[in-house]
Amino acid sequence: MRKIQAMCAAAVFSLVALPAFAGDTGTPAEAKALLEKVAAAMKVNEAQTLTAINKGDYKDRDLYPFCGGPDGKYSAHGANPTVVGQDLKGLMDKATPPKPLGQEIYAAGQTGKITEVAYTWVRPKDVDPDQKPVAKVSYITKIGDQVCGVGYYK
Repeated sequence: MRKIQAMCAAAVFSLVALPAFAGDTGTPAEAKALLEKVAAAMKVNEAQTLTAINKGDYKDRDLYPFCGGPDGKYSAHGANPTVVGQDLKGLMDKATPPKPLGQEIYAAGQTGKITEVAYTWVRPKDVDPDQKPVAKVSYITKIGDQVCGVGYYK
């Protein structure tokens, strides 16, 4: 009888825990909406928006914006502002073998519309301390002279 009770409790827990975990990650629609929000703010005040991104004001769970300037360097990063000034254009994804992700991001930003770029990346440390590479898709667009994106993890 105790075995049956334990199995029932485990089943109930898994049903309750699953939706809680699912809410901890951003959806494709939320990622796109966050990019649109960043784009609107950038059009009003680019410098202020880049500063706010770097402060984490636009970070939502595992969703965060990032931007690169015309020089190919990060100008903002919502999950890791220490990369600002580092090379975005030369960035490689985390797949084996890696592909030239930064070049693909900049190419997608030149289309004049929101474009998807699929790659392999790690979730932010506060979301996944193990830092295992997983599939990710970022929505990319050009705003003024900045190429910006927001990605969701699959």
